[in-house]
Amino acid sequence: MTDPTPRPPAAAPLTVRYFAGARAAAGRSEEAVPAGPSLDDLRAELAGRHGDRLAAVLRVASFLVDGVTCHDRRTPLPAGATIDVLPPFAGG
Repeated sequence: MTDPTPRPPAAAPLTVRYFAGARAAAGRSEEAVPAGPSLDDLRAELAGRHGDRLAAVLRVASFLVDGVTCHDRRTPLPAGATIDVLPPFAGG
């Protein structure tokens, strides 16, 4: 017999795009991750997946959420958002 209890739909995953040194540290240019409550939570998830090298980049990176700079890393992330990880760039 099937369970008749309705379940809420799963939140759309986040798309994380890595640029420059973040791409090298993650070993990929993009990945999908389960929706998380905030950038702090996402940073912890990504560091756990990819290790210390990416964790170091994430500590100094800037983040865009759907193309908009996000300074408050506790701000809730919308389901299905695209998160760009931008490490500091050299040059001028």
